[in-house]
Amino acid sequence: MNCCPILNLAKQLISVPSISPLDLGCQNIIANRLSKIGFNISFLKNKKTDNLWAYRGNGITLSFAGHTDVVPPGNEKLWYCAPFLPTVKNGYLFGRGASDMKGSIAAMVIAAERFVACFPHHSGRLSFLITSDEESSATNGTIRIIEYLKLIHEHINFCIIGEPTSNKILGDMIKPGRRGSLNLDLFIYGLQGHIAYPELAKNAIHHAAPFLKSLTEYQWSNGNKDFLPTSMQISNIHSGLGRDNIIPEELHIQLNFRFGTDISIQDIQNKLKQLLSMYNIKYTLKWRLSGKPFLTKSSHLIKLVMNSIKKFNNVHTKLSTSGGTSDGRFITDIAFELIELGLLNNTIHAVNECVKIQDLQILSSIYEDIMRKILV
Repeated sequence: MNCCPILNLAKQLISVPSISPLDLGCQNIIANRLSKIGFNISFLKNKKTDNLWAYRGNGITLSFAGHTDVVPPGNEKLWYCAPFLPTVKNGYLFGRGASDMKGSIAAMVIAAERFVACFPHHSGRLSFLITSDEESSATNGTIRIIEYLKLIHEHINFCIIGEPTSNKILGDMIKPGRRGSLNLDLFIYGLQGHIAYPELAKNAIHHAAPFLKSLTEYQWSNGNKDFLPTSMQISNIHSGLGRDNIIPEELHIQLNFRFGTDISIQDIQNKLKQLLSMYNIKYTLKWRLSGKPFLTKSSHLIKLVMNSIKKFNNVHTKLSTSGGTSDGRFITDIAFELIELGLLNNTIHAVNECVKIQDLQILSSIYEDIMRKILV
């Protein structure tokens, strides 16, 4: 097992404590391996974020995308092993980033090495798009790579993102798209006063309560065949000055909307304002769009990927746009077809994150098969 090149590379990457947005040398490891097999390397650092664009060949482009940054490990005392000391136990590799997504990156790189060894004069272009700013703000990572590629008039025909999309068995789910994410800071205003004299004040919390009830019960959209109904979640509420004798004059509420193609951003904003006006609320709004919904409608890449999964893991694959946002929301600007395919997501961002070593090997074979189908 220790001679498995995918396992060895995954361990090497996991041993680097690259908590987002830091890379701390992971991309140098990747670039060194790719350059040895003829890839052109471009480092696109932006502030604290490291970005990598690497390519080999010309023509129809197949790109593999991912991120070397990880979330913090949390309470290290709860881990079986030190989170950045990759450990093999009972056929699993433990360590922060094992599934999300250093394991997938290792599978990609080894797949590329094996592919190039078999087809050194392959047609088309094989490329890698790697960032260290996916798990944090996502403001200096993939979005900056895409800006650079647009500037030099590049495009990507097919893109595979190695996010952990599988649920119970490797390959049982892939994502041809993702929902959009719209954030809102809502400020509701009342009138401050002494808590013993409510008739002289206007409690912002009390004033907002009926509105909040309607907000949480509202049906924003019904969804469609590609996307679930729009969901709204309140993530934070803050009010008051921390004293028990002051009626609060302001209530700050943070909301998030996850939405598909069956509703527009303008529709969400208009409906929110209509609800506020129903309750005669004085307010201000600050909207922030994290990403629009995107969807690969063409069946070519989807069928190709599903056939590779069936070939190497004999699994029936389900298409889904569920879950959070991914950097696909940026890449889709220059990619004609995009699919997310990666490891199991049951331990991502959790204590004792791990991946089945056999899954690393199978995933690498699937990635290599995709390379063969598109570039040979």
